[in-house]
Amino acid sequence: MRLSYRLVSGLLVLASIVGMSFALYLEHVKGLEPCPLCIFQRVGLMAMGFVALIAFLHNPVSNAIKRFYAFLAGVAILWSVGVAGRHVWLQHLPPDQVPSCGPGLNYLIDALPMKTVLQEVLSGSGECAAIDWTFLGQSLPVWSLAYFLLLLLVCLWQLFRFYPVFKTAKK
Repeated sequence: MRLSYRLVSGLLVLASIVGMSFALYLEHVKGLEPCPLCIFQRVGLMAMGFVALIAFLHNPVSNAIKRFYAFLAGVAILWSVGVAGRHVWLQHLPPDQVPSCGPGLNYLIDALPMKTVLQEVLSGSGECAAIDWTFLGQSLPVWSLAYFLLLLLVCLWQLFRFYPVFKTAKK
């Protein structure tokens, strides 16, 4: 069975919706407050879903456009992979090397330029090193990283897969 470009794009949209739904469930139903790194991971997931939605709706014929959409979606989810990897790394630091907690993300956004906010958030803080939720012995950032890596593989497959070239009949 050959998976169409549109079907895979739709599955990426669905995966983005499922991931965000689970994140919002944990936040609003289970009461887990997302740290700044968690929020930044969501940004990449939503961006990938948005690009995949555009690709799904557009359903391009051109292989170049298909690859362009796949590239953009891959870059977006690569952001989430990087942030989740940083998050996992912070959680595995020895307690004496964990950065101290800083001000909240809302304050940083209100008070500092965006470049400084990005630097502060990506350097991590003590709240990002806390493990509040586990499943099968792994923390949420580990599971997020695995999920994002799976989505990245799908995006890379979309980028590098073979697309048949249909020749039009000449009159």
